Amino acid sequence: MIFCIHKCMCKNGKKICCTNKSGMALLVVLFLVMVATILSLSFLSRSDVELACGENMALREQMDYLAESGLEHARGLILHPQEIASGYWTGAAEQQLVDGSNDFYDVNVVKDVNGECNYRITCDAYRRKNGEKIGQSSLKAELRLNPCIAFWTAGSSSISADTTINGDVYCGGSFTNDGTIKGDVFATNPLEINPPVSGQKYGIEKAVAVGVTNPGLNISNFTPYYSTPDSNGNVELISQNLTVNGIVVDCNLVINGGIIKITAVKNSPALLVGNKLTLKNGAVLEVNGFAQTANGLSVDSGTEVKISGALFIVGTGGISGAGKVVITADPLKASLQIPAAMGGPITWSPAQDAFFRSIRRN
Repeated sequence: MIFCIHKCMCKNGKKICCTNKSGMALLVVLFLVMVATILSLSFLSRSDVELACGENMALREQMDYLAESGLEHARGLILHPQEIASGYWTGAAEQQLVDGSNDFYDVNVVKDVNGECNYRITCDAYRRKNGEKIGQSSLKAELRLNPCIAFWTAGSSSISADTTINGDVYCGGSFTNDGTIKGDVFATNPLEINPPVSGQKYGIEKAVAVGVTNPGLNISNFTPYYSTPDSNGNVELISQNLTVNGIVVDCNLVINGGIIKITAVKNSPALLVGNKLTLKNGAVLEVNGFAQTANGLSVDSGTEVKISGALFIVGTGGISGAGKVVITADPLKASLQIPAAMGGPITWSPAQDAFFRSIRRN
């Protein structure tokens, strides 16, 4: 209980009253306490908001790093497709960072349709909480394989006018280009190579520096598809329509009419020819995988060769004739994993390295 006592006195004929100010002081104290409480609550609320913002920023940064890891995962598998069961990721299955964790990333890889050795990769990273995706980060990147060999020759070589190579070219000697190359060229005479070449022209030392190699397959380690050549030293397929997983001949191979389709078993070569490969009489050859000849490819007018993978000429010769030839680099199809029983162990890919040409946030 507060008592207020008034005392009055007269001074110069005026009445002056003195009041007890204890009640006023209490009100001031209560007001100050209230202000302090409001300010404290405001600071606490702001601290909670800042803490939540900090946690969100940390989560976003973690998801950004996870998305970058997904891009690197895809890069590694593109360079070493022997580890992939079939094709590249479709993005349907979640990739878990660590077993039992709540962090996931989905990766989608698409080969660029322009025929060069470029891949478009999208990675979505997120954390699952109560069945929902939180802290999502999505990155889109363009990956360039460098180099990715579509056509390789051991010595001086040339390609004919109706030849298109979608990928990089390696020539162990001087190279003459009468066709179209959508990629880089490595040769001993880069300044003399005629266009059209969409990529760069490098000396042979550049190819050596980046590790361009021949897988070194020995035909004798593989079971021949045809083992007995004719009197001319040829295996000749006359007007045959074949669909097979591989053809191996330790001599000349002549495809005389018909349509031959070869789709290699994963990590195995598609076509091995011990001497020269010749097409004539309207023949069509389609190869999905790694193809190797010892002494070049000859295509008569009206014939057609389509190789999706890589063509290696390990002896002499190039691509000659008036037929149509299209070679498209594809590491997924051309990569090899040869066991010791077949002359290995060999683990090889036509792609030696890769770099990201661009990375941007979706």
